[in-house]
Amino acid sequence: MLTEKRHEIILEILKKKGSVKINEFVEATNTSESTIRRDLSFLENTNVLKRVHGGANLLKGRFNEPTYSEKQDQYIQEKTMIAEYGASLIEDGDCVYLDAGTTTFMMIQYLDKKDIVVVTNGLKHIDMLVENNINAYIVGGKVKARTKAVIGIDALKNLEKFRFDKCFIGINGIHPDYGFTTPDSEEAILKGTAINLSREAFVLADESKFGEAAFVKVSDLKKAVIITNCEIEDCEKYREKTRIKVVTK
Repeated sequence: MLTEKRHEIILEILKKKGSVKINEFVEATNTSESTIRRDLSFLENTNVLKRVHGGANLLKGRFNEPTYSEKQDQYIQEKTMIAEYGASLIEDGDCVYLDAGTTTFMMIQYLDKKDIVVVTNGLKHIDMLVENNINAYIVGGKVKARTKAVIGIDALKNLEKFRFDKCFIGINGIHPDYGFTTPDSEEAILKGTAINLSREAFVLADESKFGEAAFVKVSDLKKAVIITNCEIEDCEKYREKTRIKVVTK
């Protein structure tokens, strides 16, 4: 198969799925893994995709944001490990902020401490918290249907009343120069405020978030500990900026 045709197939698959493993490219093009790796390196240099451990992600616009449903089906195994570890950090007596997001949502199933208070802006989160008999508050404000998050000035004013022992934040991009970023300015303000109101702040991020810079800065990397499944060698350039906890199987 001609190189140009392979590149065309690779990009078509990425546009459909957003994130693809190397073996899927191998099967689709009927070629070797080494050839696909060379193709991915070439396409990464042309700024149309980003290589990640075991595959590639389609590069999207800084203002582009997947829906909650789209994110829910991505990196499930990685998010599960990250969520379980995040939940293990919560202790009896903690006041906790859980940011809206698919990984923070997954934390709730692992919360075995009942003597805690959780504040969230996640519409999906509140039912699960109540079902698990956890004392919970939801901030009031404008509902953002795309991410199932409560945002806006009313949510911000409500949030500013609280003080937290720990907060757990979902994020779209982590970059050594641009810090933590997200596509929506209202969500960025809420995330940044929660970080500033917390004694300890944690950002939950699978490996696809590294090297990305979305539209709006949330905070500097030094403001939060990153919990990730990212391979250690890929994280080294971030370790000078903040602490990283890498979780594995």
